[in-house]
Amino acid sequence: MARSSDLTRRKVIRFAIASAAAATTGARAQSQGDSTRERVEGIGGFFFRARDPRALAAWYQTHLGIATTPTGKDSKPWRQSAGTTAFTPFREDTSYFGDKRLPWMINFRVRDLAKMVAQLRENGIAVTIESETDPSGKFARLNDPEGNPIQLWEPSARD
Repeated sequence: MARSSDLTRRKVIRFAIASAAAATTGARAQSQGDSTRERVEGIGGFFFRARDPRALAAWYQTHLGIATTPTGKDSKPWRQSAGTTAFTPFREDTSYFGDKRLPWMINFRVRDLAKMVAQLRENGIAVTIESETDPSGKFARLNDPEGNPIQLWEPSARD
């Protein structure tokens, strides 16, 4: 059963995602108008420790379609589609990510949450669809083989 503080945190993260989506156009216009300030354009990489990096990289590639960093000229890097990225630090004691020993949770945008969930479940991966209705879209949760929390997000049509 979710604590009320967890529900509040869910509303906060969903608000942050919706706000980031709504602000995308405004931020782009602001950055074009202010040529004196530089800003980052997106996430260039996500690096984290793993007990078995090769096996975990293969799992992400097989089940989520995320290619690993190229090691030769014949391999291609993962390319994201353009879209919203929420950047939201949480309190150290949050339970929003699940296991409090894990310091991060990654959220991946997907085109069709139902299809992605079905695909994962067909491969024996436990996925929980969040039943709470949210104006920013639909959400689901799973963990990679090392227990790291993953949230999948299908943005609403207006995002």
